[in-house]
Amino acid sequence: MSPRTGLARVLDDLGTTLIDLVRGDPSRATDVGGVVIHDPDDDQALPPSALVLGVGVRDPAEILGVLDGAAALVVRGPVVVTDEIARAVDRSGVVLLGLAPGASWTQLAAMLRSLLAEGEVDPSETLGGVPAGDLFALANAVASLISAPVTIEDRSSRVLAFSGRQDEADPSRVETILGRKVPARYTRMLEERGVFQRLYRSDQAVYIEGLLADDGSLCLPRLAVAVRAGDEFLGSIWAAVRGPLSPDRSAAFGDAAKLVALHMMRQRAGADVERRLRADLVSTAVEGGQGAAEAVRRLGLADQACVVLALALAHSHGDDPAAHARLLAERQQVADALAMHLTAVHPRAAAALIGDVAYAILPAESEDRALRIATDFRNRIGHHVLVGVGEVSDGLTLSRSRAGADLVLRVLRAGRAALGVARVSDVHSEGLLLELSDLIAERGDTLTGPVARLIAYDRKHSGNLVETLGAWLDAFGDVVAASAAVFVHPNTFRYRLRRLSEVGEIDLSDPDARFAAMLQLRLWRPDGAAPVRRTPRSTDAPPVPATPGGR
Repeated sequence: MSPRTGLARVLDDLGTTLIDLVRGDPSRATDVGGVVIHDPDDDQALPPSALVLGVGVRDPAEILGVLDGAAALVVRGPVVVTDEIARAVDRSGVVLLGLAPGASWTQLAAMLRSLLAEGEVDPSETLGGVPAGDLFALANAVASLISAPVTIEDRSSRVLAFSGRQDEADPSRVETILGRKVPARYTRMLEERGVFQRLYRSDQAVYIEGLLADDGSLCLPRLAVAVRAGDEFLGSIWAAVRGPLSPDRSAAFGDAAKLVALHMMRQRAGADVERRLRADLVSTAVEGGQGAAEAVRRLGLADQACVVLALALAHSHGDDPAAHARLLAERQQVADALAMHLTAVHPRAAAALIGDVAYAILPAESEDRALRIATDFRNRIGHHVLVGVGEVSDGLTLSRSRAGADLVLRVLRAGRAALGVARVSDVHSEGLLLELSDLIAERGDTLTGPVARLIAYDRKHSGNLVETLGAWLDAFGDVVAASAAVFVHPNTFRYRLRRLSEVGEIDLSDPDARFAAMLQLRLWRPDGAAPVRRTPRSTDAPPVPATPGGR
């Protein structure tokens, strides 16, 4: 095995954001032979030098019972080490580790298995007779199998690899190879024909009639098949063909997708491990609490003044599987682009996609500089992204900066500010109203007082007293301006004011009453129901927990 599979190296890669060393010497442990989840109801045989995840193992007697045969045992922290456990660990040489409170067993298992898989990649290893991870060699092999030029593409129709003989195809394929991505106009035509939907839902090769080229000619037909790993859609293989293939060749083309999936998983193993580790460090750092200081140190930002940026797409792609896959891919592309952009600005900047939000930690002495950098990135990548800029903080208080960036992003996503990039100070009033709306929604408050009475009256009599009150307050009591805003005569407006004062039992000369009414009109829905949270923090993963006392 590669030295990277050694326990000490694995623990060094993970750092202390997920697991803590409780007792034992990782440097003395042998290479890890696999990751096993302990099942107390199953008499399971452990592989040699297994790293055992003791899910639910808490009692000292249970811990003692799992130590035998393992290289390391992970139990949920905090771990109480009795004298008996200490002696057993020292005698067996097993390393006892503690999983941080709140951390996910699923996340830990995935990261450990990815680290071990990365360590097992051998440049001389082959899959199906092709060097592991060499997609170009694999594309050539598939092209020879079906006698047609082939491209291997990711979920966003970006070309990952292509075979030879592309000159036998058509101009659209040449344009795709040169641009390393299927041109947008062809993608739109394929979407309109429902090709992607058929591709995502089928395990068989899909035949596509030739598309209309720009010069009016027909492109060659295509044969495509989805590449999957379990239920996960990884990409697709496309062949430019002269016509439908024979059943045998079509079946062979479909079977090739399984081999391509293995190569794609091998190729991305190392990148995925590093990306997940980076995301975990960034998440822990901006969340605050236990492990944050260590995460900041590992990111090299302990002695830096920093600003947290929160970035999200300004749009969605719908709910069908194909659109969802493209949305996930686009989010990751934007997060990767943000990381690259910020690294060029400052080598210690860090960014990662967490749920549907890309968080970045940018060393910066002022919010103004962070705002300029974020604006420059948005201008480069396009106005389909929104960026919230947090406040300047040191490495140990990044959670406050993250909370501010989250609030700004929520304001932007709710459309309550006509901006694409903003700081907390830029959306102060909108943010305050949003936080008050959250408080009302969480407490389940109901509308009471004058505004509630006016809403009830308008609902019963099809009146417009609420509209009148809102217009008058917005115009600072200027009847002429307020009446013009609702398109009625000033005298009619004055009558409505007197009427709403009677019905609502509100003294419009009282500044406190006016302020309370103005707040209620902005915070409650027109039907008097409590406000609804306009934008969740994340739609795909648990949100970064809020920090008590944060914005």
